[in-house]
Amino acid sequence: MKLLIYGAGVIGCLYAALFSEAGYDTTVYARGKRLESLQNNGLLYTKKQKKLKASVNIIEKVEPDDIYDFIFLTVKEEQVHQALRELKDNNSPNIVTMVNTIEPYHNWEQLCGSGRIIPAFPGGGGSFEGNVLNAALTPPIIQPTTFSEINGETTERLLRLSTLFENSKIPYQIVKDMHAWQICHLAMVVPIADAYYEADNPAKAGQERKTMYKTARRLKRNFHILYKSGIELSPKKVHLFRFVPTAVLCVGLSILFQSDFGNMFMYQHSMKAPGEMRELHRQFYQYIRKYGQA
Repeated sequence: MKLLIYGAGVIGCLYAALFSEAGYDTTVYARGKRLESLQNNGLLYTKKQKKLKASVNIIEKVEPDDIYDFIFLTVKEEQVHQALRELKDNNSPNIVTMVNTIEPYHNWEQLCGSGRIIPAFPGGGGSFEGNVLNAALTPPIIQPTTFSEINGETTERLLRLSTLFENSKIPYQIVKDMHAWQICHLAMVVPIADAYYEADNPAKAGQERKTMYKTARRLKRNFHILYKSGIELSPKKVHLFRFVPTAVLCVGLSILFQSDFGNMFMYQHSMKAPGEMRELHRQFYQYIRKYGQA
């Protein structure tokens, strides 16, 4: 099986390393300084406190006849349209879009071709320390890699994708409605990112009671609006945001923000992608405003 990682950020390089470890023929498409770093040093990453080098191919151009079983699109939300236009002439059949979004997937199919999109979301995070990746998968109980077909069917290619993740030791889940899942995900991550941006000291946001209280209230309001609007909350555990008392949720958030998990999977991403998160903030609240309750 041939795989292309289109986008050499933290997520792209993390999945590339994991696919490579599992023995898959893995190629990474990169640009700019990251391309230069990968060409000069290879894909370096840490695992169990050891520095390793992934066995991957590095390219700076995707040719039309470069055929891959799956292309994993791991770019920022504002880069998706350009990336899909660039992939339009490539003849690979499957593009797994591992991107934060609230945009209808049919819009993306108009850019790259009907039937190619497999909407997904990664379960991982981290950062680069110099030219070395320090990243990890999120615990599966919190957020496994999530994907579906646009129409909700379980197809042969989803089963092949499941096998790929399983062989690569990547926890995963298939959902019926990826769009609803993405909306619920934004209902959660947008207030979390806002907490860092509004805190007096972002690195210690979890110690700011006022910030945590405001975040708790925003989370409860978001999921209340989505539930009242008829959107199926996904995964079901997010119903907890509706029922847990604000004071209890505030304490839980404070602990989470001050944890190692919060630092790796919440703080680092929020602080390194403020433009993306603020645009997602705008899109999400514009989306729920149509229900007249935001």
